[in-house]
Amino acid sequence: MPGPDRLLRPRHLAALAQCPRRLWLEAHRPELARATPHFESAPFDIHELARAQEGTGTRLGPHQSHETALRRTRRILAAGHPGPIFEARFVHEGLLAETDLLTRDPLAPERWRLTAVHRTTKPKPHHVARLAAQMWTLEQCGVPISRAQIRHIAPSFVLETPGEYRGLFTDTDVTASARAQQSDMADRLGEARRIVSGAEPDCPTGPHCRKPAPCPFAAHCQALEDAPEWPVTLLPDGGGRKWARKGVCDLRELDAATMAKPREARIVAATQSGKPYHDTQGARRAMASWSRPRAWLDFETIAASVPLWTGTKPYQQVPFQFSLHLEQTDSTITHHQYLCVDGSDPRPGCAEALARTIPPNATIIAYNAGFERAILRALARQVPAFEAPLMALTERTVDLLPVTRNHWYHRDQRGSWSIKAVLPTIAPDLAYTQLAVQDGAMAQDSFLEASSPATSPERRRALEEALRAYCTRDTWAMVVLARRLAAPQEGSAND
Repeated sequence: MPGPDRLLRPRHLAALAQCPRRLWLEAHRPELARATPHFESAPFDIHELARAQEGTGTRLGPHQSHETALRRTRRILAAGHPGPIFEARFVHEGLLAETDLLTRDPLAPERWRLTAVHRTTKPKPHHVARLAAQMWTLEQCGVPISRAQIRHIAPSFVLETPGEYRGLFTDTDVTASARAQQSDMADRLGEARRIVSGAEPDCPTGPHCRKPAPCPFAAHCQALEDAPEWPVTLLPDGGGRKWARKGVCDLRELDAATMAKPREARIVAATQSGKPYHDTQGARRAMASWSRPRAWLDFETIAASVPLWTGTKPYQQVPFQFSLHLEQTDSTITHHQYLCVDGSDPRPGCAEALARTIPPNATIIAYNAGFERAILRALARQVPAFEAPLMALTERTVDLLPVTRNHWYHRDQRGSWSIKAVLPTIAPDLAYTQLAVQDGAMAQDSFLEASSPATSPERRRALEEALRAYCTRDTWAMVVLARRLAAPQEGSAND
């Protein structure tokens, strides 16, 4: 039997379904994968919570060695264990199945129910594909399965009592769809072994790199291709696909004068000339009604899969921090902020700080303001003592993003108008790469670590400082951006 490092996992078969090169890279070069944000609901372990809902049972992991895990699994099954069994391990023809949960079928005790635990609010196609491979492996090992199911987060769950998570999960039966994927499992396994044992396949990039989910190796594969510096795929909203289908790959081959959409024409022109598009007068008109005082506002939120505070639901956006640059009628600016990392519910303090700090006649300015409005409305509902002032803030919130999108484009944005893409094109000294926390994903991770009781005071202070610097940069970036939009820019087009 091959060692554990040479075994294939169900995820490898799922990778093969997307692209042979992805399978090969998963097996041989996993370090090339671009990490995707994944947040643990610290201090909670999703599998531990799922096990707790089963009550009694036998956990075979964590495994000390591959062979020990297999022996323990065989021994406990041969002894007629009544279940539940957690973290059993099986191998057939080089395919390894590491199960989350096995329970006896109450209607047919000689058969088993196979459950995979996921933190999503519904089963995903790749979850079913992996479970199908697990199910096939177990049955080839002589373990009959009556039902295959995904145990996932119940989106309607509301935490009513701290620490009480009964009802957090719900089970979805995927037996039929899992069995439908097993007819050619042996052939797919053989194909996967052939690919893994050979050289890296030469597979061109394409739409399959994004379906059924973005491939974490896409950047690696693109770097191997002779792609243009300014590909047509930089056109937003999929605008480059029609050109790619016609064999046009480079933005510099297009004629801005013939582009049907004004925004695409600006991108093409700015890319070809190297001069940014800057409509100063249009930007001024768009912001003319933004009276002072102005409150430049940005929230940082946590959307934990396992609710952290009473009254919250899975993946509910809870603000734990805001930064506010307050611009007075005489144009002087002061900075204010709120941050809560002591583990308590941050919403009451956040609501109070907002109501106390922002003048009742201020214009609130955000970037992609729909998010800030949603947070303000939610806080108004959840902290009734400040409902009236928070709802008033919502009504006075305006959006800097469409102003930027309609009146500025620098080719170094590469088709994006996120503030992190725009800011380096107007103020390189304010780039986020200088900060310890550089994006929202890092902010969430930093918050979870800072609010953990296991974090040392010194580390917590460092995380607080990093979070404050990051959120402050977000709101100061808006101030700088608005000023530059309204002022002529040397060397730019359309001033």
